[in-house]
Amino acid sequence: MQEKWSLRLIRISAVFGLIGAFLGSHMAGSGSYAFRPIHAHILVVGWLSVFAWGVFYKLYQVRAKKLVAVHGWTAIIGSIGLTAGMWFQFMQPFGLNETFSLIFYIVGGSVLLLSFALFILIAFLVKKN
Repeated sequence: MQEKWSLRLIRISAVFGLIGAFLGSHMAGSGSYAFRPIHAHILVVGWLSVFAWGVFYKLYQVRAKKLVAVHGWTAIIGSIGLTAGMWFQFMQPFGLNETFSLIFYIVGGSVLLLSFALFILIAFLVKKN
């Protein structure tokens, strides 16, 4: 299960990396830094954190196998939810209701926070060699 989640998280992080690099390139080319907070969160949360979790699952064996799947899903949903929610909230790309955008942003961030908390637990449940 860990091998599957390791590869899945690394692939998702690669998508985040491309999106983050594209946003950085767009900001540099346009001279507008309106996407700066979204760009930063996409790279730190979506690319760096998700990648690190994928590598962790490749390097260590976790005793609580079911937590790996729960953590993986909260990592993916939370990373997408937080960054998309930021985009909805700050950029208002589709003219969405402000309350919907705020709730989307908060729920995404809360799921991501849960993911970080689960990872702390998982990090202490590794099998000793």
